[in-house]
Amino acid sequence: MLSLPNYEEVAAAAERIRPYAHKTPVLTSRTANEKLGAELFFKCENFQRMGAFKFRGAMNALLQFDEAQKKAGVIAFSSGNHAQAIALAAQLLGIKATIIMPEDAPVAKVNATRGYGADVIHYNRYTEDREQIGRALAEKHGYTLIPPYDHPHILSGQGTAAKELFEEVGELDALFVCLGGGGLLSGCALAARHFAPDCKVYGVEPEAGNDGQQSFRKGEIVRIETPKTIADGAQTQYLGEYTFPIIQNNVDDILTVSDSSLVESMRFFAERMKMIVEPTGCLGFAAVEQLKDELRGKRVGVIISGGNVDISRYAELLSS
Repeated sequence: MLSLPNYEEVAAAAERIRPYAHKTPVLTSRTANEKLGAELFFKCENFQRMGAFKFRGAMNALLQFDEAQKKAGVIAFSSGNHAQAIALAAQLLGIKATIIMPEDAPVAKVNATRGYGADVIHYNRYTEDREQIGRALAEKHGYTLIPPYDHPHILSGQGTAAKELFEEVGELDALFVCLGGGGLLSGCALAARHFAPDCKVYGVEPEAGNDGQQSFRKGEIVRIETPKTIADGAQTQYLGEYTFPIIQNNVDDILTVSDSSLVESMRFFAERMKMIVEPTGCLGFAAVEQLKDELRGKRVGVIISGGNVDISRYAELLSS
């Protein structure tokens, strides 16, 4: 049996990463509130260091390395945000980082990862197994493998985003969280249950990649083919052994949204709130719009997971 993290580990992570991570802003929008008939609070992790919530978990994990692990280095696999997070955290702590990234990862994310000093190794996400590549290199070189979501230190670190949100705005009636592999959702769910036991917690996936929704309904981890969606941060194939049981026990439902609704949310954030949000970061808000009737009059939290997107791709999506 796995020893699953609890809220106390989220609280410990918050203290551990405090000197390094930004306390990101919580923004509101009168236009969004009027449109949806609810009071919305956006936790803007697009303003986190390296542009996404992933820095929280990465920093929490690397800060717990022993001297031997620091000396040998860290290896990770990621489509982009976890890659940048591990690379930056490693740079700050003087640890060598190697990152396995898909060949079609956004160029901006690859360049940023290299810019933080990491070595990048490419693979084909549709024909190769990134976990197998990572394990083989870790064994060969003595690196410590830190996966993007299925790790107790990672998910505990990610939960600090919701902890900050609840501490700033108080109890919420509902919380919407982007869902890929479940690190952010599981960590945030632990925080939500501590601060607001009656808060409805929703994970949100792209329609093309609803492995989490299938797993939640079936009661066991369901694996799918790599989904084709503009939400590259949610192109995961299955939930983790740590994240799934926490989600089972603490999340109320898992919803899906279309890619077209993500584009509309991107446009809203750009036009009305003057900020760049990547497609994955729009999952939560897109789902709020779907549930606006039952959320009327409620206090609603939305985790915006990140803002790392190629500007040319961003412009292309918004002009379509």
